[in-house]
Amino acid sequence: MPFSERVLLPNLRKVTPVKRMYPPWTTITEASQIIREGGIVAIPTETVYGLAANALNALAVAKIFAAKERPTFDPLIVHIASASNLPEAAESIPENAWILAEKFMPGPLTLVLPKRKKIPDLVTSSLPTVGIRVPDHPIAREIIREAGVPLAAPSANLFQRVSPTTALHVAEQLGERIDGIVDGGQSRIGLESTIIAFPEGKNPLLLRPGAITLEMLRETIGDIDVNMSSSEPGKALPAPGMVDKHYQPATPLYYGAVPETATLPPKTLHLAFGKISEDERFTKTLNLSADGNLLEATANLYSFIRKLDRLGGDLIVVDPVPENGIGMAVNDRLKRASLKYFPEPNATERR
Repeated sequence: MPFSERVLLPNLRKVTPVKRMYPPWTTITEASQIIREGGIVAIPTETVYGLAANALNALAVAKIFAAKERPTFDPLIVHIASASNLPEAAESIPENAWILAEKFMPGPLTLVLPKRKKIPDLVTSSLPTVGIRVPDHPIAREIIREAGVPLAAPSANLFQRVSPTTALHVAEQLGERIDGIVDGGQSRIGLESTIIAFPEGKNPLLLRPGAITLEMLRETIGDIDVNMSSSEPGKALPAPGMVDKHYQPATPLYYGAVPETATLPPKTLHLAFGKISEDERFTKTLNLSADGNLLEATANLYSFIRKLDRLGGDLIVVDPVPENGIGMAVNDRLKRASLKYFPEPNATERR
């Protein structure tokens, strides 16, 4: 049965000196059983950790929304074990989708396709389409196979907060809200999947950039349009990760060049990129990649934001990142996490 319904044994209480922070680390077999029984479990993927439930069980999916405090207008991505399983969740799959699936699955790519009726409307925010991907992590795929069902699995964090790239990140935010955590080490990529849709009679549409870059997609299937739009209050989003304010730490974050006339708060933290000179204006600096390597910067992004956030500063200032390649995805996340203006002294916006 799900951990939330179990009774802790006396010997476990004796070795726990403080209030339990998270459910015990869970094995692949245990996680698969919890999912089959309608529970929710955090699992590792190559992108970020996901909070997984049986995608065919609306009640189980509802637990994901409740644990994350996620609005139901933000749809979930369905994870399957193999691209050959696409027809089990989707229908009328276009040729371009099959071409991308053959090349990039397993991998950090989500295809938005017409959904089959068995996929609950809660998963798709009542849209007729569903996002589907095959995670490139052996533990994730093994859990899918053992559970015997597709998994709905958004990032395992509170809504709009920084996505988790380790099991401990999950425990810090969701530990007491979920039924287990499978520790699969640090996420290799560290950024959510690329999402692409296939509107009928139009070019394929990039909805969210990721490690499968726009350049890679265009090299594979040709013309692709880009629509990383902002959200409209209460309206179903075409894909996850499109809310105006997203991926945010508790400490206000400003992304971009600091105005020359700006006065920095007393405890300003710095997330740098590339070769930089020491700057005494910053209390603490972490460098995403001193060599300017975008892949390294991407892998470090969420982890470093979390490290700075724990310092309890007044503001986190993030250096600009090049727009090419995966930098497009990094920019997308940072722009959504950022304040929309540079804060005046003593008027820093709190989350």
